Amino acid sequence: MSGADQHADWLTGIIDIAELAGAAILDIYRRDFDVEFKHDDSPLTAADMAAHRAIAQGLAELTPDVPVLSEEGAHLPWDRRRQWQRYWLVDPLDGTREFVKRNGEFTVNIALVEDGFPILGVVHAPVTGLMAWARKGEGAWRRDAATGAAQRIEVAPRSTPPWRVVGSRSHRDGRLAAFLESRGPVAMMPMGSSLKFIAIACGDADLYLRHGPTSEWDTAAGQCVLEAAGGAVVALDGAPLRCNQGESLLNPSFLACAGDPKQWLSTT
Repeated sequence: MSGADQHADWLTGIIDIAELAGAAILDIYRRDFDVEFKHDDSPLTAADMAAHRAIAQGLAELTPDVPVLSEEGAHLPWDRRRQWQRYWLVDPLDGTREFVKRNGEFTVNIALVEDGFPILGVVHAPVTGLMAWARKGEGAWRRDAATGAAQRIEVAPRSTPPWRVVGSRSHRDGRLAAFLESRGPVAMMPMGSSLKFIAIACGDADLYLRHGPTSEWDTAAGQCVLEAAGGAVVALDGAPLRCNQGESLLNPSFLACAGDPKQWLSTT
């Protein structure tokens, strides 16, 4: 099987796995659940772990020889990870704070990373049934529960304001406010999780600027979808956002946008 055929099969497989993880999440979302807190004060629920188990099992069956790095799995040291040319990068439940708030704005994120860049990506929103997926160089698609039909998606950048800006619903940042003041009129669209990347990829937003900590599993799948839809995700020095480049799994501050990132970087 050629690499392209293999990737196509894997993409089909991870779409199915994301749906299974979403079903496991919804089973807990629809009833009472406890909330614990990790060492960094981020919340953890039984849904995070149920989704992790579903994804880990599914990927072990789909690609037994490809390692998996999951937010809820073992955090492997750099000395081991640095040997990886290819691996799965997973956030079983991105937006646990939104899950706890029961606002529906959380996702399942699964990405295949090769040589530091996500080349396959799936983002699934269990509550709405939205599924977005992409293969590097082959485009991006979405499927909504209402129609069940797959639709090609592409960015739709604006050349003049008001700029459509997506931002975190749970993480406030004064630097973002200062940046927006320098750009003219904006229409702010708060939302949680990797849905911000999908909004840009679908042509519904122009920009997502993130200062402050995010982890690579928060962004890889959404980055893949957005880039395949014609957008860009870059660090504030203009370099493409990469994965597994050192001991830390934290991203630098970054910009995700529908058009040329150079138009924004001069004022970040």
